[in-house]
Amino acid sequence: MHSHRDEIRVLHVDDDPDVVAVTATFLEREDDRLAVETATGVAEARSRVEESDLDCIVADYDMPARTGIEFLQSVRADHPDLPFVLFTGKGSEEVASEAISAGVTDYLQKDTGTSQYAVLANRVTNAVEQYRSKRALAESQKRLSLFIEQSPLGVIEWDEDCHVVHLNDAAEDILGYDEADLAGRSWEAIVPDDAGEQVAEVIDDLLADAGGYHNVNENVTADGETVVCEWHNRVVTDEADEVVAIFSQFQDVSDRQEREHRLEALNEVTRDLLTAETTEAVAELGVRAARDILDLEANAIHLYDEERDALVPVAETDRVADLIGAVPTFEGEDSIAWRAFRDGDPVAIDDITDDPDVYNPDTPIRSELYLPLEDFGILLAGSPTPAAFDDTDLVLGEILAANVATALDQVERTERLRQREAELSRQNDRLEEFASVVSHDLRNPLNVASGHLDLLAEDCDSDHVEDVRQAHERMGDLIDDLLTLAREGDGVSRPEPVALDVAARTCWESVVTGDATLVADAADTISADRSRLHQLLENLFRNSVEHGGESVTVRLDELPDGFAVADDGDGIDLADRESVFDAGYTTADTGSGFGLSIVEEVAEAHGWDVTLTESAAGGARFEITGVDSAED
Repeated sequence: MHSHRDEIRVLHVDDDPDVVAVTATFLEREDDRLAVETATGVAEARSRVEESDLDCIVADYDMPARTGIEFLQSVRADHPDLPFVLFTGKGSEEVASEAISAGVTDYLQKDTGTSQYAVLANRVTNAVEQYRSKRALAESQKRLSLFIEQSPLGVIEWDEDCHVVHLNDAAEDILGYDEADLAGRSWEAIVPDDAGEQVAEVIDDLLADAGGYHNVNENVTADGETVVCEWHNRVVTDEADEVVAIFSQFQDVSDRQEREHRLEALNEVTRDLLTAETTEAVAELGVRAARDILDLEANAIHLYDEERDALVPVAETDRVADLIGAVPTFEGEDSIAWRAFRDGDPVAIDDITDDPDVYNPDTPIRSELYLPLEDFGILLAGSPTPAAFDDTDLVLGEILAANVATALDQVERTERLRQREAELSRQNDRLEEFASVVSHDLRNPLNVASGHLDLLAEDCDSDHVEDVRQAHERMGDLIDDLLTLAREGDGVSRPEPVALDVAARTCWESVVTGDATLVADAADTISADRSRLHQLLENLFRNSVEHGGESVTVRLDELPDGFAVADDGDGIDLADRESVFDAGYTTADTGSGFGLSIVEEVAEAHGWDVTLTESAAGGARFEITGVDSAED
């Protein structure tokens, strides 16, 4: 079965009904693509031609009223290329010559026997295939021509030697040449000398089918201007793989390439800005970038001078670092600069001259670009050239302004951080000095006093001796706690697995607990600094015993993300709970008041949270959360 496209519709015209019937039958037998219609007169045949979509006409010569030649002539008037085969019994050179002159496609003389139909079928199919091929080629050429002429890209057709054959309108606009100016000329006519070797290599690769399908190179226009174009090339070959034509699509990418280069330069400046350490360095980079990336001259870049309440060229001041961070105060002025700062958007204006609110009248400006820096004043740039700023300048300018602002902010933050670090260093030095005083200058006199107290106790039997001894012991505890706070405030660097119940029992034995009881139900193993965890537990246990009484019961319980230490003592009043972690705060007659401060400090060093609440028995409950399990 053949598709509708393969079917060949044939009209056979002969005044003998028997002949047309037999001919149609044998033609369709010879080739099943043939679908034959018949007509026994020219008038009927003309109607069929107009009504049917025919691929070929087969006609007799000698017919009543009008001959086959006359029929051919009428067909050619409307269908100059439709295949027409003259199949006639009247064969003569005169008829053949007349048929050829009238535009007949083929001429075949009738014969006897059925073999003539095989010949006729072959002539018909050959004629139709050629007709269809020519029509398809014509349609393809028409579409190609429309594509070339209507393409927004430049298109050049070259011959096999890379000489210009045709240019479309877009190509003429880009290169500035008319087609007549370049027709027959080599590619060298539009390529500068220094790019010739590069383009020659592209052409060699293209013709050898080894590349060259895409390239970017400089070209020369008719007026001598150099532009950068991006080319896409394709080679057309025949059945023998011989080059018959080359087609190139291209576009002027000079602006795009310039934007890419400027953006790359801006990226480099941005990296430098974000590593600048001083306001002066930021100012220098910002002004240099405005000059280099936006093509501005130094005296065309203005900064707001708060002292003068005006915008002055950077070339006229040695205070660029100060001015670049100034916030303008000319609110209410109807100047372009103020509008830019007020609206927070860059503004580009062309053909502005002598704005007394902005510029020195002796420096006329043809084009202006205002770049507001949010929270940092205005970086104002103006160009003394007639060239106007375009969208790229606005975008790059806005990015530059934002980057300068970010860099200034970063410098300010860095400076504040540096000052803070310096202050912390001074505080640490003072703290270390204090710890040294506590350790040496206070502990030594205390040891001397304790020694003399022992000697006094041997010579004197007085109740006051024991009171003094307890005071000495409290002073010793106070010194120990102060040293702990001063020297162990750093974070935990090397935690290790610690079993909570084991640590709790160890710490309980280190504390004077009297008749107090420990219930350690927490069997979890946590990640902690063992020594500092012991400090935390010892101080919590000591706090429970001191405030809950010698018979108090202390519990160590597990929490989902930590543990809790609770007792059944009197608890802590709600009004006092916010103060218990303050250094030196205590409600007991004994103790230093630093125990819970140490607890909080150890928790913070581990990254834990400590919370005071009430236990189930009404006593105090300290919950330590945010603790990492060593088993995770």
